[in-house]
Amino acid sequence: MPDREPPGWPWLRERLIRLRQATRPGAAAETVPAAAARTAVVTDSAAALPADWVRDFTADGRLSVVPMPVMVGEEIYGEGEDDIAETIAVALASGVPVRTSRPSPGQFEQAYLAAAARGFEAVVSIHISGELSGTADSARLAAARVGIPVEVLDSRTVGMAQGMGVQSAVVAAADGRSADEVRAFAEERLARTKVYFYVPSLEQLRRGGRIGAAASLWGTMFSIKPILAVDGGKVVPLEKVRSAARAIARLEEIAAADALSRPDGEARIAVHHFGNPAEAEQVASRLARLLPECPPAQISSLPAVLAAHAGLGVLAVIVGESSTPLPGSGPTSGAAGGAGASTAPGGLGQLST
Repeated sequence: MPDREPPGWPWLRERLIRLRQATRPGAAAETVPAAAARTAVVTDSAAALPADWVRDFTADGRLSVVPMPVMVGEEIYGEGEDDIAETIAVALASGVPVRTSRPSPGQFEQAYLAAAARGFEAVVSIHISGELSGTADSARLAAARVGIPVEVLDSRTVGMAQGMGVQSAVVAAADGRSADEVRAFAEERLARTKVYFYVPSLEQLRRGGRIGAAASLWGTMFSIKPILAVDGGKVVPLEKVRSAARAIARLEEIAAADALSRPDGEARIAVHHFGNPAEAEQVASRLARLLPECPPAQISSLPAVLAAHAGLGVLAVIVGESSTPLPGSGPTSGAAGGAGASTAPGGLGQLST
């Protein structure tokens, strides 16, 4: 079943068409402001951006996605470079070790230099939470080696929560904003984005060091199905549920309550899965009934670098807000807390991490 992507933003697509036309030989100088080519955006494959969206916005160099390596047994694969979803699924099911690593500073250096070669004046580089990966550290090392100014932003989150921040940055960059403005707009949207998820087993998270051994053992012994979240850049327990069916229902309730708390018409939803696309479709369908004012959810498989830690059967719901500003408007103020600020209903559970 193919991933389902949301409708594109007409204003953004129209503007990018104008930008591309303006760079063709013989284009009229007044077609687009000179400032429009100022800032490029770089991210990593943990952002889980839709493939078609990436193709649209990497064409002119405005966006670059650095692949994160995944090791299955002794083999190393590059996210986005190799079709590894089935390989990882088989490995997880059969107990073959699956590990991940950060991209090298050299990969980021190449991305930054490519942006400079295309005429961009600065880069905003947005990455998976530093609490979960050293990717942002690699980006900072690379930033110190290149001549083009690079703003490195730790998203404090993962998946399409990170991806929504990246999309917001691309929107702002396409509107000709400075690197500081692009970063500020991305930070605000990241601060308003939450990840809620359910995994049938905590074992893979334990193996990857994302939760403690005691928490994994406790969940297994007592058949607890915890609902988890990403808060402050870390994986944290949100609620403890006794059955898979109730956990999924509660996941939907939490996500819907969060979306309904957003300004009218602003909420956006994404649903991730790994190895269970039919369940993801059902979750998205039920959320659509609960949230009739919200656009259809984007449905996509987790990128390999996240699936390696979450394991088979994961269901995640990302709740964010619209990424499209009014042309000419600046980043708004009033974001509640930092990029990892909690907006979840209720408090964290008592499951030790």
